[in-house]
Amino acid sequence: MTDAETSARILIIDDEPQIRKLLKVTLKAHAYVIHESDTGEDGVMQASVWHPHLIVLDLGLPDLSGMEVLKRIREWSSIPVIVLTAKDRDEDKILALDSGADDYVTKPFSMGELTARIRVALRHALKSVNEPVLQFDDLTIDLAQRHVELKGERLKLTPTEYELLKVLASSAGKVVTQKQLLQQVWGGHHHESDSHYLRIYIGHLRKKLEEVPTQPRFIVTEPGIGYRFLARE
Repeated sequence: MTDAETSARILIIDDEPQIRKLLKVTLKAHAYVIHESDTGEDGVMQASVWHPHLIVLDLGLPDLSGMEVLKRIREWSSIPVIVLTAKDRDEDKILALDSGADDYVTKPFSMGELTARIRVALRHALKSVNEPVLQFDDLTIDLAQRHVELKGERLKLTPTEYELLKVLASSAGKVVTQKQLLQQVWGGHHHESDSHYLRIYIGHLRKKLEEVPTQPRFIVTEPGIGYRFLARE
């Protein structure tokens, strides 16, 4: 973990004192700097004044909904937001991700999982959006040249396969919903009902990227929601 990651400022927006205490104690032990808000209005204000590097956001707040807080923050900031919620329906997760959340963790949750998600989100945020080459283990994606190599061998990808891989890899560690992928790869005229396109092309990509396509190490399925490109520690 880099110095920039360990000294990162994290804003917790949650109305449950026990959850805030647990998060504060654990995250401080990882050398993060913590700030707390127990309402949506205060959380939006603190996000604009304190300038955190990452926000952990509960959806069930007493004044504003977490979705409204997320919407307000996204009007002016691309800061990573991890949604922490007791709502475990796929529809809620999809709505949060489509509204701009970077990831979600459902309650009850593992602190080990949450801190791992935080590390991934911070690393992704620290990377330059103009980074020309993405490296994941033995997979290299050259965005400038539109080249993809696996174990030093050039992969032959169709234009659609390349665009799909680029979108997923550029958001490594994050869940990308089916809707987001369809819009970014195929254009805004496609809808979730066209998800069969995704299944077909994800299958093609896995055959070219994975030694065992049924046990992927790069592109994993988030059932009912979308896909996640795994970012290695």
